[in-house]
Amino acid sequence: MRHVETIESWVGTINGLVWGPPMLVLILGTGLFLMIGLRLMPLLKLGFGFRMLWAGRHAQGQGNITPFNALMTSLAATIGTGNIAGVATAIAIGGPGALFWMWCTALVGMATKYAEGVLAVKYREVDEKGNYVGGPMYYIKNGLGRRWLWLGTAFAIFGGLAGFGIGNMVQANSVSHALSGKFAIPELWSGIAMAVMVGLVLIGGIRWIAQVAGKLVPFMAIAYVVGGLVVLAFNIEKIPEAIYQIVLHAFSPTAAAGGFAGATLMLGIQMGVARGIFSNEAGLGSAPIAHAAAQSNDPIQQGTVAMLGTFIDTIIICTITGLVIMVTGEWMSGETGAGLSAAAFSAGLPSVGGYIVTFGLALFAFTTILGWSVYGERCMEYLFGIHAIVPFRLVWVAVIPVGATLELDFIWLVADTLNALMAIPNLVALLLLSPVVFRMTHDYFADPINRRVVT
Repeated sequence: MRHVETIESWVGTINGLVWGPPMLVLILGTGLFLMIGLRLMPLLKLGFGFRMLWAGRHAQGQGNITPFNALMTSLAATIGTGNIAGVATAIAIGGPGALFWMWCTALVGMATKYAEGVLAVKYREVDEKGNYVGGPMYYIKNGLGRRWLWLGTAFAIFGGLAGFGIGNMVQANSVSHALSGKFAIPELWSGIAMAVMVGLVLIGGIRWIAQVAGKLVPFMAIAYVVGGLVVLAFNIEKIPEAIYQIVLHAFSPTAAAGGFAGATLMLGIQMGVARGIFSNEAGLGSAPIAHAAAQSNDPIQQGTVAMLGTFIDTIIICTITGLVIMVTGEWMSGETGAGLSAAAFSAGLPSVGGYIVTFGLALFAFTTILGWSVYGERCMEYLFGIHAIVPFRLVWVAVIPVGATLELDFIWLVADTLNALMAIPNLVALLLLSPVVFRMTHDYFADPINRRVVT
């Protein structure tokens, strides 16, 4: 028992280091550097990105899945417990100001996601099965050269391991606990049912996953957003005060109130950035793995589609969750995680709100398991070749019931640590390859033909 406690303490120490101030500066600094180097293009061309997404419902070039479904696959992995439990945890521990820092992370994260999407398509490869594969390990390998191969290998190792935690067991655990609490469904039953459904989808590989994501993600996101907007409409007079509190506490400590224990300024920033990255994954290096498979020959166009993932995930969905928690006053209740979000929605929509959170969490987490299976599979393929795909899928499905039935505090800690270790190689690569992204972007939008398309 003492050895287990020692390991937990050791991992906790590492987690404190990798998510400390240097990491926060690296994430926000990289995003800010890219945003400035791109001359605010991700913000100025947001409308163009949505037009490219709409056009991307159909193939735009070579690849395995449509540009639209590439974003849906990315969002399937991104929209999950972070949007419900992550936002609530950030506010419950860091105070209302944490939501402000989530917004900042998302705004500069749009530039990060854009750069990831551009490089994913530019440096992707075709494997022995004819699948288009890419992501940080490939743009490190093909963009930075042999001297940096170790960095790509490090990303693939961390990414492959992180998936089993953050993209699998943690998600399965969230679903089983939510269904158990609301409908008294045994956690093992939920785990087995999820394993069967995920296994059936994985048989078809990324094409089937993308098709399922393309149907489920828009439905579940719209349903959750509508539910949240109804709560906000009923409390519309409280929204200005909620926004004021969010901005105020972003730059000052949050005093104890109700069941809220209070938070320092640094804790608010740390929780906002860490939960923001957990939610939208900008800089993590996961999303470009999905975008590399897009049926597009234009890295810039796919990059503008990729950046929408951060906007939709955090600026829209996380903001709605956060505002619902604020306007209902539940942030001072002492609750945390998904329980806080459920309490807030239930307060805003009695008898209905709890079901919105429960079903939202279940669908979000299920699609996250599907999306992250793509990421983990690509990492394993990079490390061990295509023969690793089937064994990986079998293990992936097998651990779902395990995650559904265990207490995962330690797994959360390990997964959170591995997330940070994934981000470091990716952020280094983005900084080193930023001149390529800047040049390609400038040339694209300077072209009169492309400029006509944009305007």
